[in-house]
Amino acid sequence: MSTHFLSGRHIVVAGAGMAGLSFAIALRKLWPDTIPPPRVTILERDTRQDAAGREGYSLSLAGYDNTGGLVALKDLGLLDEILEHALLGFRDGTGSFKIWDADWREVISVRFRPAEGLPTAGIRIRRKDLREVLLKAVGEDTVQWGVACLSATRLESGKVMVQIFGHEQSSIECDLLIVADGANSKIRASLRPDDRLEYAGAVQMGGIARFPDGIPAPVNNNWGMQISGGQGVCCFYSPIDDKSAVWSVSFLEKEPRQRLSRLPSKEAIRPVLEEGRRRGHMLGPLFHTMVDATTDHAVVFPARDKKPFYHTSDAGSVIFIGDSNHAVSPFAGYGASLALKDGWDLAQQLISAASVEEAVRRFDAISVPRANKALSTSRWRIKYFHSTGLTFFFVRTLLVVGGFMLRLMGRS
Repeated sequence: MSTHFLSGRHIVVAGAGMAGLSFAIALRKLWPDTIPPPRVTILERDTRQDAAGREGYSLSLAGYDNTGGLVALKDLGLLDEILEHALLGFRDGTGSFKIWDADWREVISVRFRPAEGLPTAGIRIRRKDLREVLLKAVGEDTVQWGVACLSATRLESGKVMVQIFGHEQSSIECDLLIVADGANSKIRASLRPDDRLEYAGAVQMGGIARFPDGIPAPVNNNWGMQISGGQGVCCFYSPIDDKSAVWSVSFLEKEPRQRLSRLPSKEAIRPVLEEGRRRGHMLGPLFHTMVDATTDHAVVFPARDKKPFYHTSDAGSVIFIGDSNHAVSPFAGYGASLALKDGWDLAQQLISAASVEEAVRRFDAISVPRANKALSTSRWRIKYFHSTGLTFFFVRTLLVVGGFMLRLMGRS
């Protein structure tokens, strides 16, 4: 390869989240040494202080097959550094995803075999730790902080004009726009106004419980879901550090609630905690201990998602990746993995293809089926983890049998 269609071109990445950072790092890592590289600018709505100071939550990164985020991080050359920040799932082999019943009896424990070349099949990590590692790898000078991307216009020249806010410029022109500005993408709203998030049918409410003497077992060494025994409620738990854990009780509701976060006072979070306690009253003393230990952080979150789409022939030099293309609800537990893999895969296809159009076709063939699978898993969990009556007992039996089979195969 003596030249490349992106050599010397200007690429703008809208959003310094997992997908956008993964793409920028991968492009730099994979770009041939003998060819002048493109210029990459990442525009991020948050300020650097917001990104560093916002209280994080923990998320899952999978590594049991080639669609997982740990595979992408290995390809990016960042796996060892990421594993140093793992909360669960790596050190001493501790931690796995579990499902407990209302009395905290273990229904199933899931620990898959790692994909080839990985030391673990999954971890929990603080979002802010993952993002900081990615930011360090991409280089601070690549990111323009406090610059929101409002819309994009395809020009007759084939270039893209991005309207921005928060910078001396009111717009920026580029040869290729990578849209990675999240589930509520402003650019998607401008170019694909009918392609919106859908309410997935469940509402989550919860908060961060703080324990100065350490998180109670079994949440201290595991993450997972507690099901209510056929009463239509479940609750997710995960540590976010040694002395705090997130809990989120969920239930089906026909209409979405207003999303509430960063509530300003104890008085503001009290109604959320009271309703959460009432909804999860059957979940046992540990659940109520979690609610009691929540004093300064609570949220209400209507689960939403969005089906992935294939880029059309008129998409031009605008490519959507990560949540801007295919948002999944927290029930999937796979959003970060999809974002990291999208970034790596798109960079790989752009470098190896003869044109943007060819690269996008090849990228869509990988990304869309992967996202559809995660979306289907999420919707299944929403439906059956909140089931009642005979449906619940069927699902519980299925989980017990599945757990037995995993143990029989040495995978849990």
